[in-house]
Parts: sequence; structure tokens; C-alpha cells
Amino acid sequence: MPEAEVLYSDVKFKKPTDKAIGTASPSEETTYAEVKIVKSPQPSSELPGSQAASHGRPGVTSERVAVVVLSVLLVIAAAALGYTTYQNMKTTERLVRQKAEYEALKKNCTEKKVEVKPCFPQPQPTCPGSGSCWKCKDGWEQHGEKCYFFSTKKSTWNEREDECRQHGGGDLVKIDSTEEQTFLDMRLRDVMADAEDKFWIGLTDSKEEGTWLWADGSPLNSSLVFWSNGEPDNWDGDNADGEDCVRMGEKGGAVEHKSWFDKYCEIPHRYICEKPAETGEMKCT
Repeated sequence: MPEAEVLYSDVKFKKPTDKAIGTASPSEETTYAEVKIVKSPQPSSELPGSQAASHGRPGVTSERVAVVVLSVLLVIAAAALGYTTYQNMKTTERLVRQKAEYEALKKNCTEKKVEVKPCFPQPQPTCPGSGSCWKCKDGWEQHGEKCYFFSTKKSTWNEREDECRQHGGGDLVKIDSTEEQTFLDMRLRDVMADAEDKFWIGLTDSKEEGTWLWADGSPLNSSLVFWSNGEPDNWDGDNADGEDCVRMGEKGGAVEHKSWFDKYCEIPHRYICEKPAETGEMKCT
């Protein structure tokens, strides 16, 4: 129910002339009357949305900002996806190329009938005389009048006889010349995986310290030695008895092919077996 507002107003009434008496009222009388007026709600002078309009329509502006932000994010996502796709394509191409190179290497080694890792190409046989040539069995590499086996398995120096016998005989290599040392030193550069991936040779002073003997019992020629700088040092860090066996090899190449190091004999290393080459009737080119 609407609220009533009470207003007070002056209402003047004139007394009528008393005709019977024939006299008039000397003055007018004032009577206060209470007038009730219903106050109706005042309609708003502002239309709906007029406030939003007066401030630049913030709802519409927010929607535009959201669209712009979303567009930027989509562009960034598309760029990231494109870059990732490009990198994946390059990686796939590299893997395909490496696989092709590996298959070519494997095929080459298979045709030469040597171990796949490492691959030792078989040199042309040397002909000591007309119609007769040096040759080696499969898995052995021929150089001059000798055959060499470069192992892929590691073992101790004292296991060398059994290991060489399993691969066709012989014993750890005995180096008899500068030419032979040069050949072996350069071959090991190709097959060593790292600086410590050295190979046992058949030299030891286990019977008497400082007296170096080859595996066949012959003494080391003191004019034909290839010790690396500071070797032999008989270091006792691995064992109190010191170092009585010799390994060789320098991954980056040794100065003047001096690549011999004494080492504790029970440390596993790869090894080089050696045996005389066989002669046979072969056509030499």
C-alpha cells in the first residue's frame, strides 16, 4: 500500500450572512484541514543501461580484449607447433641417415668376414716369392709375415694364453721393430673407444722387477723400447706389488709412437694376439 504523505493547508471559509438576523460576520474564520495525498513512486530518469553507456560500454570492451588475447595465444601455439614439427623432421632425417651409414658399415664388414665392431679391413697379401703369398685366417689381420687379432673382449694379462688360443692360437704380441710398433700404434687409434681403452701386449717384469721379458721368455731389446713419458713407474695405487705388465695405445696418437704403459696385471683390458702368417698359393696383384 502506498505511503500517504500528510500535508497541512490553510483553508478559509466565509461565514454566510445570517439573513434572518440581517447581519454579516465581521471577519473570516480560518479552519485547518488535514489533506492526505498519496505519494506515487517517482520513475527513474535514467534508462536501463544508460550508466554502462555513459562509461564506454565496458562489457563490449572486455569481450574485444578477450578475443585479442585468444588470437595471440593461438598464434603462439601455432608457431610452437610448427617449430616442434620442424625439429622432429630434422631428427627423423638424421636417424635415417645414421641407420643407412650403419647398414653400409655392417655390410662392408660382413663382406670382409671380420667382426662388425671394430671393423678391420683386410690388406692385400704380401708375396714373398712368385706364386706364394702370406695369408691369415678369418678374423685375423695380416701385416708382413704376421697375423694379428685385436680383441673386443677384456681380460687380465694372465688370461692371455687361453684367450688367444680360443681365437686360433698364438700369444700376446711381441714387437720386434719400429715398423711393427708404428703399425700397431696407428691401428689402435682407430679402435680405441677412449684413452683408457688400451691393449695388453706380451711384455712383463713379473719374475724380476725391472727385468722385462716377452711372453715367449725372450728379453726386451733395450734399444727398441717405446715407453710413454714417465713410464714405467711401477705405480702401486691398484696393488701393493706395483705394475708388472704392459699395455699400449694412445687414442689421440703418441709422439714417435711411444705408447707403452706398465699396469697391474689383473686389470681387465683388451689384448693383441699374434702368430706367424701362413703361406699358400694365391694370385697376387
